[in-house]
Amino acid sequence: MAAPALWNLTDETLHADCSVFRVFKRIYKHPRDARVGVFFTIKSRDWVLALPVTTGGQLVFTRQFRVGTGALSWEPPGGIMEAGENPITAAQREMTEETGYTGKRARLIGTCAPNPAIFDNTSHFVLVEDCELTHPVAFDATEELETVLLAPREAEAMVQRGEISHVIAQAALYRLRLARPDLF
Repeated sequence: MAAPALWNLTDETLHADCSVFRVFKRIYKHPRDARVGVFFTIKSRDWVLALPVTTGGQLVFTRQFRVGTGALSWEPPGGIMEAGENPITAAQREMTEETGYTGKRARLIGTCAPNPAIFDNTSHFVLVEDCELTHPVAFDATEELETVLLAPREAEAMVQRGEISHVIAQAALYRLRLARPDLF
């Protein structure tokens, strides 16, 4: 059996501009058998998740309402990166705005394609160490977050129990385990 082909993009038009992302209608043609497919993709700026670890080895997590699921979601602080923003700078900004925590050392520990079937962006995971509560929170107009300190093992147990269901938060914890297995 032949390897899957890279289809050729033949047309792309803006379908909807939705403030934080844009939906495009794309027409692709198969390079070997000329099949044509119409697809819809979402273009978004990159996302970032901070993995703040306190001086005591606990993770700084948030819980907030998510409109997609209509439920509360446990996740590390994060959000959409500004145009041209460095992932480390974005992670530190989001972490401080959402939790009031700042850290002494930060480094990129991984990236992923959140859903390559429809999204074109990347999600970045930034480990921020030696974090302490130093600032008041500065929520966006529609944000309301609870900040909780979790032992890394408890965060993993929450994934296993289905309490942390946000797949990018799960991927972030996986990358943290690879980068800092001593925390677990």
